Amino acid sequence: MREKKIPDVLAPATLGPVTLRNRVIKAATYENMARGGLVTDQLIDFHVRHAAGGVGMTTVAYCAVAPEGRTDGEQIVWRPEAKPGLRRLTEAVHAHGAAISAQVGHSGPVGDSTKTKLPALGPSPSLSMLSLRKVKAATMADIDRIVRAHGEAAAMAVDTGFDAVEIHLGHNYLASSFLSPKLNKRNDAYGGTLANRARLALRIMRAVREAVGDRIAILAKLNMDDGVPGGFWLDEAITVAQWLESEGTVDALEMTAGSSLLNPMYLFKGEAPVHEFAEVMPQPIRTGVKLVGDRFIREYPYQDGYLLEDARQIRAAVDLPMVLLGGITQRQIMDTAMHEGFQFVAMGRALLREPDLINRIATDPSTRSLCNHNNRCMVTIFTGSRCVLVPEDESNGSRGDSR
Repeated sequence: MREKKIPDVLAPATLGPVTLRNRVIKAATYENMARGGLVTDQLIDFHVRHAAGGVGMTTVAYCAVAPEGRTDGEQIVWRPEAKPGLRRLTEAVHAHGAAISAQVGHSGPVGDSTKTKLPALGPSPSLSMLSLRKVKAATMADIDRIVRAHGEAAAMAVDTGFDAVEIHLGHNYLASSFLSPKLNKRNDAYGGTLANRARLALRIMRAVREAVGDRIAILAKLNMDDGVPGGFWLDEAITVAQWLESEGTVDALEMTAGSSLLNPMYLFKGEAPVHEFAEVMPQPIRTGVKLVGDRFIREYPYQDGYLLEDARQIRAAVDLPMVLLGGITQRQIMDTAMHEGFQFVAMGRALLREPDLINRIATDPSTRSLCNHNNRCMVTIFTGSRCVLVPEDESNGSRGDSR
């Protein structure tokens, strides 16, 4: 029997209808560089740096399908006024040979109503630990509206030149919160059994596929587990992944973990900058983080490829192309992913530290990332995401106007 050829991670590859120049994707890391829900020059410069640095595709994080679906008041919302800026963004990235994806979603209970000035929505009523405000239970009308909005957003992504959309089904954003038995206490068609809890996610993916067909690639970012007792877990994630595959609504799966609402560090691993987070929080949340933040911002040991062990189980259960996320820092772990049957890798913090890392790995495969996983880059999302080890004028450039 002929031995299966292991793909070269830096060679061109097909993702749905799109051909990427390599198999490395700049993961969605929230930039906080939009203003008034519109693209800025700073946001364009951010993604151009990654495109020029050699990635196959860069991901814009994130673009909300509805005003209340933002995690803050500045994020891009899919609407006609945003289209000119989005087109400038995609054209600028394409000029450097990379593809560009838009992370599309609804923040659900992760939304901060103090910043959006709109009630956050969840599967069930609750109190947000992020804003200390009430989260409203989504009505059937809300659900139908948000499903339609995902399809409309995906169609707008096609119109503005995006090569792909990444639909956010993780981190206890809206679709993920419905999947979670800890957060979802509904007793209607959207609560209880896994089939009911997955109904929203499956409807969203159908709406996106119906809206775009095969004009662009569709990825789904799906939690493997929430990292909290009683939350969504790997056995259910396997089943949901199989349902997504059987419905033909996705071209690739990117498996993730953790809850932005309940346990954010579960995804990132490494140091937990509790004090730094407290300093950028408004009162009274600042005091609360200082007192009990270590219960929420927990520390987990870091190792390269730290999501691989769980992702293997999804890999064994589906035939869909898969993106390996989590601790992708050097050529060795990229090659491991290819050997394990993953088709793509996604890099986040390593590229914040060094946007040109892929070009340098292509020149010298022994190159290792300089990222030390101190996670202080997470704190900078409140002012504009960057690596704190890089001078701000080098990593962010000048802040541009919305256009």
